[in-house]
Amino acid sequence: MKAPTLAKTAVTTSVDDISNDGPGPRAVTGRQLREQLADDAWLDELIDRAGEDGVQLTGTGGFLTELVKAVLEKGLKAELSDHLGYDQGDPAGRGSPNSRNGSTPKTLQSEVGPLALDVPRDRNSTFEPRLVPKGTRRLGGLEEQVISLYAGGMTVRDIAFHFERTLGTQLSHDTISNITEAVMEEVKAWQTRPLEAFYPIVWVDALVVKVRDGQTVQNKAAHLVLALDTDGVKHVLGIWVSATEGSKFWAGVCAELANRGVKDILIACCDGLKGLPEAIEATFTQTTVQTCVVHLIRASMRYVNYNDRKAVAAALKAIYTAVNADAAETALLEFAESDLGKKYKATVATWQTAWERFIPFLAFPAEVRKVIYTTNGIESLNYQLRKIIKNRGHFPNDQAVVKLLWLAIRDIEDKRARLRAKEKGLPKGERKAPGRLVDGATVQGWRTALNALALTYPDRFADHIR
Repeated sequence: MKAPTLAKTAVTTSVDDISNDGPGPRAVTGRQLREQLADDAWLDELIDRAGEDGVQLTGTGGFLTELVKAVLEKGLKAELSDHLGYDQGDPAGRGSPNSRNGSTPKTLQSEVGPLALDVPRDRNSTFEPRLVPKGTRRLGGLEEQVISLYAGGMTVRDIAFHFERTLGTQLSHDTISNITEAVMEEVKAWQTRPLEAFYPIVWVDALVVKVRDGQTVQNKAAHLVLALDTDGVKHVLGIWVSATEGSKFWAGVCAELANRGVKDILIACCDGLKGLPEAIEATFTQTTVQTCVVHLIRASMRYVNYNDRKAVAAALKAIYTAVNADAAETALLEFAESDLGKKYKATVATWQTAWERFIPFLAFPAEVRKVIYTTNGIESLNYQLRKIIKNRGHFPNDQAVVKLLWLAIRDIEDKRARLRAKEKGLPKGERKAPGRLVDGATVQGWRTALNALALTYPDRFADHIR
């Protein structure tokens, strides 16, 4: 098998051609350069020969591993020649104040396996390679793989085993932890980023996670705050972890939102989070706090036998679809006095306890009710996140929880974006890729709901929408 030569392929690509950062004759992509230097027939022959001779493509001793090693070492030697001002063996180097001085062995972890490089040295120790900078232990791309696997729910131990099994690359637990920890600056910047001054609707929901606290592991709640802006676009405002819910914790969350720029919220939907309604009303004095209707229905149906569920559900529907609060109260009283209501007094009590936080829902027209009826948007996200965190026994601290959830959200949206990109240009009926899950997703029918809200709150809309 013979590799194509530069003479045969007539390649005239220069360094300026390859670079996309600076001026030059033209920009060449990696794919174009590969097609110029190695055609498909040569690649087919390479794969056939590798299979016949039992040569692996990746891992220790693999063909791609050796190829990358050769390219890097060739590049390092070229860099040293540029640094010294003369090529190896060139008579022009005689009498030079600096010269080559052997090499230093260095193992570089990469996506194709460990690379055992010989990094050239100069006698004056002034050579600073740019291709593989001093201190570098991992080739670009490996960090992205580690972070992607971590975001998918794999533990540090799982990731280390995965790389050793698939690539023969040994990464210590500390190395993997350091790679994932490097994103914490991004997480902190995201968690403290400035927010919009006005959000028509905000939802709050929680995930239960296990976090180590000293010598014990305890359940904590990771609260996600999702907001809808005036364009109908959803945004995850932040993630907060707490062992206990209460007025002090929620006052801190609300103060943080206010400090990041939030001045007004029309409607805040939540599900029985202790201390949250009071904290919202204390910070955003005009906000209407609404109990999630779907959560309320689920909580009240918890006491109902399977055989009676359809009948009870029909009776409850008359309550939350009532035209106003008076009609809803009448429907609740009728249910309470019925045989089913007397049989399931706990169901009636659930609605009576939540009544003051439920009836604001009934003051809105149908267009707005449809949007605030449920926290399904944030629940869909939490469903995906639960699948990721269930693989982990526990988290070492609260920061690790926020880091994984942030990475997971980013990873989910990135994967969906890639699927949509693959289907770009296809007829609408043939596209199967999912839309955005939450962050950046839009609400259907939002313009109609926005008009209804603007009529209900004309002064507050006038303050924020010009």
